[in-house]
Order: sequence, then structure tokens, then C-alpha cells
Amino acid sequence: MRLSTIVHDGRRALATAEGPGAHWRLAPGDLRLEGAVAGAPVPGGGEPLSGDEVAPVLPYRPGTIFGIGLNYRDTIAEMGRPRPKAPYLFTKLSSSVIGTGESITFDPAITQRVDWETELAVVIGSEASDIPEERALDVVFGYTVANDVSARDLQSDDGQWVRGKGLDTFCPLGPVVVRADEIEDPQRLAVRTWVNGEQVQDGTTADMLYGVRTLIAYLSRFFTLRPGDVILTGTPSGCGDFMDPPRALRPGDVVESEVEGIGRLVNPVRAQHRP
Repeated sequence: MRLSTIVHDGRRALATAEGPGAHWRLAPGDLRLEGAVAGAPVPGGGEPLSGDEVAPVLPYRPGTIFGIGLNYRDTIAEMGRPRPKAPYLFTKLSSSVIGTGESITFDPAITQRVDWETELAVVIGSEASDIPEERALDVVFGYTVANDVSARDLQSDDGQWVRGKGLDTFCPLGPVVVRADEIEDPQRLAVRTWVNGEQVQDGTTADMLYGVRTLIAYLSRFFTLRPGDVILTGTPSGCGDFMDPPRALRPGDVVESEVEGIGRLVNPVRAQHRP
């Protein structure tokens, strides 16, 4: 099943489809995506939706967003960094989340090196603490696409990543959440990015240093994972700041982030000058 939050008759509503290419239906009642992720049953049937009625918006606002850096072998090589001996962990702020079609915005007076990072995002579906790797996928509700937008100059200036990763609009998610049973193996998915139609990333989750099972087990050793939490699993090579010469997103650009079997997240870029 695929799930998405849409605006229907002026209100946020849950839409579902039974698989890729299937017709979308409006979920009965007042059930929201965050409720479905938390374990509420999703009734079958529902009002059929026409194509122009299915315009996904912000899926939901996660409680905790765990980010993993330096998790693709080709990215580590591209950056010339040593392999981490454990997952390289950071967090993004819930207020940074936007949906597909919404704008990545930044103030050029604050940052000039805004970069893209397309990632497989794991949506946690049940509470987990100190779960072993062999059972780690049991707590996954589903998967979505993320763009871990990053202000590289702020990361460099601060030496830690709260500002560089957590600015408003710096965590696009969507366009749908695909239930875990539709993704046979999360370590066999293509990850791609286009900027203004030019492909800049073309990787695979098979290149992860630490796979999804390992990341869930590792995080749950230190933190209780809760329904709705999201894990961003890292990005393959091809980010702009590590190109020669380096590239950065500019107002007017359009970023498209895709993970195989899930969908494509599309976000324009615009400037937002703060007072």
C-alpha cells in the first residue's frame, strides 16, 4: 500500500493506493497519515479520486529525524574521508520538513552553499528499544524519499550540523510513504537526483556502509524509536559541494529526488530574505 497526505475539499486527508499504478482512494473517516503510521487500521475501499485530485502535500511532521552522514562508500571516497567506525549520527529539526512541490528557501545572507542529498528515508511504525538487527525491519512502517538539504558553509563554520542541516524547509519528504511489505529489499534501490533536469546523483542503497537493519539496531541501542520517527540513511556521491568546481543551489533551480520503487520528490528553490 502507498499512502499520502492530500488536500481534499479544503482539508488535509489521507489517500491510499494498493500499489504502483493503482487508483488512489480517499481513506474513509478522519484518519491521517500520522495515525496510520502509529498503528491505526486503514480501512479498505474509500472514495475513488481522479488524477487531478491527488496532489500530495506535506506527509506529516515527524517527532524525531535521525540523519546518518558518510554512509555511502562512494561518497566517503569522493570526500576523501576515512570510513566511520560507527554510524555518523546527527538530527534534523521537525520544523525543517516540507512536502513535494513546496519550495526549499534560504536567505543568501545566511548561506551561499546550499547542497542537495537524496536519501532513502525509513519511517518507524512501532516503538523500539535495543532491538537486534535480525528483528530491526519488523519495526519499519514504510519508506519514503528525502532530500537532506545542507548548508555546507554553516556546517564548516560551526563544526557541528544543527544550523547547516536544520534550517526551515531543509528536509523535503514524500511524495508518498510505501508500506514496508512493498519494498522487498531496502538495500537494492536506486537513488537519483536531478537539478534543472541534469542528473547529478546516480547511486544505489547497496553501497551503504551501514544498512537499514544496522542503523535501526544502532539507534535503538541509545534512543527509544517511536512511531513516526524518520531515519535518513545517507546519500550517494554527486553532491554539489564536492564537485570540481563546486556547485550550489540557486533561486530558480528545481531539484528532483527519486528512490526506486517509491517515487520522485520535486522542490523548487527560492530566496527568502529575512528581516
